[in-house]
Amino acid sequence: MIQHQLNSDLKYCENIIKKHSKSFYFAFSGLPAEKRYAVYAIYAFCRIADDSVDENPIIAVKSAAINQLRHELDLFSHHEERNHPLWRALRHVFNTFDMDIQPFYDQLTGQEMDIYFSSPKTLRQLEEYSYYVAGSVGLMLLPIIATENHQYLKKTAVKLGIAMQLTNILRDIGEDFYEKNRIYLPVMEQLRFGYGKEKLDQQIIDDSFITLWEHLAVRAETLYDEFSNHLVKFDNDSKVPLMRAANVYREILNVIRENQYDCLTKRNFVVRERLEQIRV
Repeated sequence: MIQHQLNSDLKYCENIIKKHSKSFYFAFSGLPAEKRYAVYAIYAFCRIADDSVDENPIIAVKSAAINQLRHELDLFSHHEERNHPLWRALRHVFNTFDMDIQPFYDQLTGQEMDIYFSSPKTLRQLEEYSYYVAGSVGLMLLPIIATENHQYLKKTAVKLGIAMQLTNILRDIGEDFYEKNRIYLPVMEQLRFGYGKEKLDQQIIDDSFITLWEHLAVRAETLYDEFSNHLVKFDNDSKVPLMRAANVYREILNVIRENQYDCLTKRNFVVRERLEQIRV
């Protein structure tokens, strides 16, 4: 009966990742079952946190949702978690791996940064934000994919998370602006390259936009490279899925380039046939 409940809880988490991130699901589906389902449970936590912000139009409601999730995390940290599939699945993960709860709190901090959003002034501020919403995920996953070396790979995991978040931002410039009224492009970089809100309003893709976009893309690619240099220190059974995840995300940048940098009106993604061809 206990095993049946656990299987049901883990399936609940798997269904969330299958629905919301086919590329992430594809990348990590090659992990051994215990690790695979641990990744799915962590993804489910992050997705629920993200949805609690993006699916509520009223700031007070968003804030209340994050506060409720933080309260539930507090309960979890004291082994008094809610009787819910997510928390039961995460308890199994914490019982199985040498987990650290702080990155889960950092993730919620990142979601709060979106509630009270203001455009980052500098690239450094953008990367700080990217740590909270994505680098924290790298730290959550680290004890699962680097069981022996996770204490020594924190900076590496954070770099991969930041690279992926920068990729998300470069992919979603149009969606973030036109649907959410958010500009994640750093203000100082906008001024430096001569591209700002006025041009975004007109959906202009010119040399200034491309130069700004490439400036951030190159930064993301540098972080992907720095992560790759330390891949050997991760668990043998995790190296291929992890590198596949990095390469799938990195490939999004190439898709945008092939689409003439149109991330203002077009949704850019890596098609399944291309996913299967990506090498590690």
